[in-house]
Parts: sequence; C-alpha cells; structure tokens
Amino acid sequence: MLRKWAGSTAKKLFPQTWIKIWDIRRWLRERSKQRWKRRLPVGWVRFGSLRRLQPIAPDFGWRWGQAIDRYYIEEFLSRHSTDIRGRVLEIENNGYTCRFGGERVIQSDVLHATANNPNATIIADLTHAEHIPSDTFDCIILQQTLQFIYDVRAALKTLCRILKPGGVLLVTFHGISQIARYDMDNWGEYWRFTTLSARRLFTEVFPEECVTIKAHGNVLATTAFLHGIVIEELRKEELAYHDPDYEMLITVRAVKPQR
Repeated sequence: MLRKWAGSTAKKLFPQTWIKIWDIRRWLRERSKQRWKRRLPVGWVRFGSLRRLQPIAPDFGWRWGQAIDRYYIEEFLSRHSTDIRGRVLEIENNGYTCRFGGERVIQSDVLHATANNPNATIIADLTHAEHIPSDTFDCIILQQTLQFIYDVRAALKTLCRILKPGGVLLVTFHGISQIARYDMDNWGEYWRFTTLSARRLFTEVFPEECVTIKAHGNVLATTAFLHGIVIEELRKEELAYHDPDYEMLITVRAVKPQR
C-alpha cells in the first residue's frame, strides 16, 4: 500500500522523471524478454527446484491443487458443453456429465470395465461390448481412457456404433505424460498419442469432416505437469499459450453422421 502511494505521489511531483523511470523499466523488460529468447551458453542454465531425480509432487499433484491436464480437459468440455445432452455415457463416474451437462441431460450412464465400481450402470470392455445396444447415446465423454486400451481401433468402433446418429464423442488423452502407476498396475497403460496418430485412428471410424482434433500445452506447462506442479502455480497466459511441438494433452470431438 505504501509503495503504491509513493508511486502515485512521485508521478504528481516529478512527472518527467517518472516517465523516464517508466521508459527504463519497459526497456529492461523488453531486454529481458529478448535475452530469454536466445539460447543460453552451456553452464548458464539454473535448474533451481527442478534439479532433482524425483518429481516435486507425485501423482500429478492432486493433493496440492488442480492438475494441469484437468485444466485443459475442463476447458475442452466447457467449450463443448452443449453437446452434453440427452442420454450421456461417461467413464468411471458421471462428474463431468453433471457439471457440464446439467439439465440438458435426460439420462446419465457410467461405464466401467469391472463390477467393483458402485457408480457403474454398464459393465463392459469397450473392445468387446456387443451387449450395449447400437444407437443408444447422444453423447459419450471418454476422458483419459484410450491410453489404457490396447486395441484402440476396436474401442473406437464400439463407441461409434453405440452413439446415436448425430451423437457426439468427446475424448481426451495424453500426448506427453508420466505413467499413471495405479492404472498401469491394474489395467495396463499402452499408448501416447500425437494429433497425427489421433487423426489417422479417428478418421478410420468417423468421416474426416466430422472429426476435430486439438493439442494443448507448451514446454512450461508440460514440464510443470511432469513434476506434479498444479495450475495455481502458473499464470493463465502461460497455460493458454500453445506450442505445436509440445502436445501435452489432445482433445477430439467426433460426430456420428446422420443417416
């Protein structure tokens, strides 16, 4: 507060001097930006808290705040919230269905691979799910699941089959990530994708014009994510910046054509 008062007083008493100080500060900021754009000589990098062989926070940082991949997942679902309507299927629980679908949802179903999930209304392996009727769901939310399915092609065929004509599949999965140890030990974690491999896979099942694929992330967000640093530690503009060479998270919106 004192600093703010002193600054405003200085502006009034010494306007020309203050303008010069402001110009110097702005020049120093621009110089700093230019310096960091150039490659530093070997030995000049200061790793600080990152110089360690173990992550700063294991398990994606869940205990400390919101994991960075969840920020991108929720931004994606929020952007396409109008697709979450009618009868909706989600994996493991219906948290995102309720949060982003609201009153547009008529019936909410939860799919799980085993019967030990009390939230599940459908027990199925998406690669062998003949008992799920075709043309059933208006929307399917498949968050962070494809990397745990070895036969991805079979799963995508099932998902397309059980969507109603005009139904929407909203999918998220990692491009760059640590291993999810619990899932690796219980289900197996098989894949990391790129936007290119995702496009090849999804357009084998859905018409190309019905598929929209987007990558999220940059070197800072990816480094933070791998260390379990949560979004509360980053600025919005740092999370929003997209670098196509760092595909941390990939999102897909696929629509089943009307017959």
